[in-house]
Amino acid sequence: MPPADRDRAWRTRPTEGVEPILGGVIATPPAGFLTVGQASARRMALRAADRGHGGRTLLVHGPPGAGKDAFVEDLLALAFCTDPDRSSRPCNACRGCRDGRARAHPDLVIGSPGLWREQRSTGETIVAAARRWLLEAAGAPVQAERRIVLVEHADRASEQIQNALLKTLEEPTDRHAFILVADDPSRLLPTIRSRCRPLRIGPVPRAELVDHLMTVRRLPADQAHALARISNGLAGVALGFADRAELIEWRGRVQRSLLAQLERGPADRFEAIRDLLDSTVPTDAPMPTATQPDDGGEPVRGAASVQRAAAAMIVEAWTDLARDLLVARADRAGLAPTGELAPDLAGLAGRIDVRQLTSAIRLLGRVADGLRENAAPRLALETAMLAWPRLTR
Repeated sequence: MPPADRDRAWRTRPTEGVEPILGGVIATPPAGFLTVGQASARRMALRAADRGHGGRTLLVHGPPGAGKDAFVEDLLALAFCTDPDRSSRPCNACRGCRDGRARAHPDLVIGSPGLWREQRSTGETIVAAARRWLLEAAGAPVQAERRIVLVEHADRASEQIQNALLKTLEEPTDRHAFILVADDPSRLLPTIRSRCRPLRIGPVPRAELVDHLMTVRRLPADQAHALARISNGLAGVALGFADRAELIEWRGRVQRSLLAQLERGPADRFEAIRDLLDSTVPTDAPMPTATQPDDGGEPVRGAASVQRAAAAMIVEAWTDLARDLLVARADRAGLAPTGELAPDLAGLAGRIDVRQLTSAIRLLGRVADGLRENAAPRLALETAMLAWPRLTR
């Protein structure tokens, strides 16, 4: 599951605490943050709101799949809540909370490099589109105390766009609050980071995640433990798997195919890449049936953006597998989550050259970066396959 879709799967889950409709009545979720874990980030956000510092720019950051979007929902509910008792915010019962969580509040403005690219006027550059968006976002609030300006994937913005954003952050007003979301905050300009209150969203202790999966998502204990282990404690990943069981099957199928390629030659490996791309459907994006050539000159299914999202999913599962092989190679197979889906992991790991494996992991990281920069998906995966180790006898 690609990074953005992991968070999206977490964001579009049924709201925690909301029960099915019974007699025409929907139970109200409990007051407070609904995010799994993240106690430190939660305390910092609530403390800032209590002290009236909610207008300062917040930087929500953490690894892909940690559940950053779910935490942003909590922040939006907190910002737009209208409960007279500020200590009870977010109440999750008022219109402000509901509209904030649904990202439908009139005082919420959402932007991202992807949106700016899509919303460009004819002949307009993405930098010009971002600057125009920032000017439009500077309007006065309509209902709430402040207008919330949410910038998703801020770390993927170019330096020019970040400089334009910095000018806005350098001139804060009491009518606006900014929330920046980033996977890798080091990609942001230091001057932007210095103006933000960082809120890190990270892995959740396994016991806490298992408890959530069992008590809130009603999963049986064995499945809850398996998902917590496979996800490495990342709530967005675990809940995405809980919502779509077919993703677990897909992940197992991809990783077993990659393990099989350890014993095969280039022709078989490249055929496997084509099969994996053809059978991978990005989360929330149906695979189109039309064909068009990719940058490699051969027809492939679907638009380039869909193929790229599928390739990103494969690279993510591939990277997890490679790292678990490295763990298993060090005789710590019990700590490798992939063992849940590939029981023969330890035996194969013992026949792999460590240097080749570490080199493959580094290359997979570069391939992931390339896909974010619009690299040709099939060629990117074939490049990774060339570095995939061969088993020693």
